[in-house]
Amino acid sequence: MLALSRKTGERILIGGDVVLTVLAVRGKQVCLGIEAPKTINILREELRAVERPVKRNAFIGAREPMTRRLHQ
Repeated sequence: MLALSRKTGERILIGGDVVLTVLAVRGKQVCLGIEAPKTINILREELRAVERPVKRNAFIGAREPMTRRLHQ
């Protein structure tokens, strides 16, 4: 595992087509923005263990802009 320190607004590049951006840090909670091709599903780890089919809205891959969620 690679552990990195990042400040708000800084990015991490993964491969040639995935970008993680630190959007906000509030205490122990970090808000990340993920830019990836629509062909890559992005799923929270706790939902991966669920054996029943996962609803589409559980995927960040639903492509709702993270900045819109952050300001709600």
